[in-house]
Amino acid sequence: MLTTTLSQFSLRTAIYNGSNTRALVPDLFKGLGAKRVVLFSDRGLEQAGVVEKVAQMFELTTGGSGPELVGIYLDITQDAESSSVNAATRYARDVDADALLAVGGGSVLDTVKAVKYSLHKGLTNINEAIPGGFLYESFPQATYIPIPHISIPTTAGTGSEVSPISVVFNEDLKIKTSIINPFIAADIAILDPDLTIGLPPFITAFTGFDALTHAIEALASPTATGLTDAYALHAIRLIEKNLPLAVEDGANKVARMEMLQASLMGITAFSFALNAIPVHNFAHAYGALFRIPHGLANAVFLPVIIESVPDLYLPKVKELAEALSINRLSSDDPQTLLSQVVEKIKLLQQKVGLPSNFESYNITEKAFQQTITAVAADPASLNFPLPPELIRAIGEKVVPLQIKN
Repeated sequence: MLTTTLSQFSLRTAIYNGSNTRALVPDLFKGLGAKRVVLFSDRGLEQAGVVEKVAQMFELTTGGSGPELVGIYLDITQDAESSSVNAATRYARDVDADALLAVGGGSVLDTVKAVKYSLHKGLTNINEAIPGGFLYESFPQATYIPIPHISIPTTAGTGSEVSPISVVFNEDLKIKTSIINPFIAADIAILDPDLTIGLPPFITAFTGFDALTHAIEALASPTATGLTDAYALHAIRLIEKNLPLAVEDGANKVARMEMLQASLMGITAFSFALNAIPVHNFAHAYGALFRIPHGLANAVFLPVIIESVPDLYLPKVKELAEALSINRLSSDDPQTLLSQVVEKIKLLQQKVGLPSNFESYNITEKAFQQTITAVAADPASLNFPLPPELIRAIGEKVVPLQIKN
């Protein structure tokens, strides 16, 4: 763990938690100086009635005292595709928006962060900002972005409402690219459990595993600090307790609220401990090749990679086991504890109805061969490269042999 070496930690997003907190949005935007707000979301959330629940808050602002909702943009695609980012940016310019409201899961929230960056930098093509697949801007290159920005997550997974990271899918290169800049995070995050009530059990499960992956990879990171560990460990505790409850009863507001907070804490730890992230490395590569939802890819790979790269996880395996409610009194042997951790994660995976492999994606032998290069080439491999033999061996554990033949 880093102790005296330079590290960074910040949570510049103000957080409002609680049932019906979406009602605060117009007044919060007013406080940020916004006049013309665009609401960004997707067609699924429109059909679910979530977009209307948020949009109608602007109709309740009386006497023209608050900001105006000048447009609703819903054509945001899975994985925050660059073409979708560019189209959303054009829309914001066309309606002369001066403020951005993101309502949705990780794809929507990441898209809006990229829109914010594009507006600030005067870009028409977000790919121009990330030619190598990875853009990291810190002080002093990163400068304040004076565009009022509020995010409302409708899933408890990515934590994108507070993270300084936007992951954008480059359709031409077929890779997931990343922008990291402290000022692309939202000014305010609204955690309203009411808006997650209708999320189906399967999506609740894999988005929850996305949050769990963030927390575990943050804990295992060689650049973790006491600050990131505090967020990571409590996120793991909350997820272990609440994810099964939220999957079993989607209307359980307490479980939904605690999952939203766990998601936020998981990504905060992940963002500021960012270093070795082999689970995300595989999830990015497989997600880009086969369009597997990011949280589902993380869920399948998480126990397999902990088992396959034990040295990364052994230094803090006792803390991890305790956070997962594993009784470690029976053994203090790190290897034994790691086996128990893997078993606990597999049991949780099974309990919430998630698959342990990608059988349903019918990945062919030819397509499987592409994964070796894709994992090695993904920007997430920079800090923790894996040999091709290990990449293949891990892949073979999650791509059933009968499908590849």
